[in-house]
Amino acid sequence: MVGLPTVLRMRRKIAYPLVALGVTVGSSLAVVTPAFAHGYVSTPPSRQALCASGAVTDCGQIQFEPQSVEAPKGRQSCDGGVSTWSVLSDESRNWPAKAVGSSVTFTWVMTARHRTADWQYFIGGTKIATVDGGNAQPDAVVSHTIDLSKFPGKHTVLAVWNIGDTANAFYSCVDLNVGGGASTPTSAPATSPTTAAPTTAPATTAPTAPTATATAPATTAPPAASGSAWAAGVSYKTGDVVTYKGVRYQCRQSHTSINTWEPTIYTLALWLPL
Repeated sequence: MVGLPTVLRMRRKIAYPLVALGVTVGSSLAVVTPAFAHGYVSTPPSRQALCASGAVTDCGQIQFEPQSVEAPKGRQSCDGGVSTWSVLSDESRNWPAKAVGSSVTFTWVMTARHRTADWQYFIGGTKIATVDGGNAQPDAVVSHTIDLSKFPGKHTVLAVWNIGDTANAFYSCVDLNVGGGASTPTSAPATSPTTAAPTTAPATTAPTAPTATATAPATTAPPAASGSAWAAGVSYKTGDVVTYKGVRYQCRQSHTSINTWEPTIYTLALWLPL
């Protein structure tokens, strides 16, 4: 008898290629796809994306299936209230926050393109944006630019993808430093951005602080060399060209690669064959 872990690995390997090829649920093989392939925020990196890339370690099962944080609609937690993903709500992990400007583009990777009611974005339980999905099937990659100018400082944004034809939603938490300033405390977002620079550096050098902070996350993975072979653990940006199994691919959206994100698996979602 095949052991359970082996079965799960087999099911996961089946699920990804089916999604990449656009196969709809209707055969005995494709039925397993919803269990392992759905969607999550990849940029700026959500907590599950950080786990999947290895930037945050010891995450448990979520590191293998970051797209699977599914729960009933209306939840207000990073794990959707599902114990399997409870690591995502563990604030003791000191999740790294990405330094961004006042306007942020959130990019979702959809590994199973469910009909969509809408996407919602929250900070501290307050809804800051809703994007109508029209109960239509989304693209494989979906981006929303959200105005966060009213929320300077360090915050956790809860991004929710509400499915149109089920009672469930998918949850992603993204930790950000809005306006830069990695040391900005969550408890005092209103005053820290204006007081931090004058007390720590002369006015002439203060503008360089957000720049240094903003580029720091990129050092967690080496940049890609144009035309090089695809590899895991590399920071690829839109337009980069790689080779994989003798075929050239162009990156469709910036991301840090992980195993199981090979170009042949996420063709059209992350990579375009040339």
